[in-house]
Amino acid sequence: MTRAELIAKLKEKYADYNPAMIDICVREIFSAMVDSLAEGKRIEIRGFGSFEVRVRAPREAHNPKTGEKVALDQRRVVHFKPGVKLKSRVNNSNVSTLSN
Repeated sequence: MTRAELIAKLKEKYADYNPAMIDICVREIFSAMVDSLAEGKRIEIRGFGSFEVRVRAPREAHNPKTGEKVALDQRRVVHFKPGVKLKSRVNNSNVSTLSN
């Protein structure tokens, strides 16, 4: 689901609300989440999961095309850990295969 699809779904579900405000709210929520993660803060949404920034150590990798070794600097990555309710809902769904 894309952000636009999420906004469309919320507009459909909450037809009495101003569609422009739904759009603004969704964008502001994501903006606040991005800002918090950029500051290194952890985000926890009960029943859904948590996001946190982790540091990956510098390492040596290789270019698969040329085989040349490449030095990668330390970097920060966002890690998501699903909550218990989300895991349960996903595992108990009737979807037999994943689609891209």
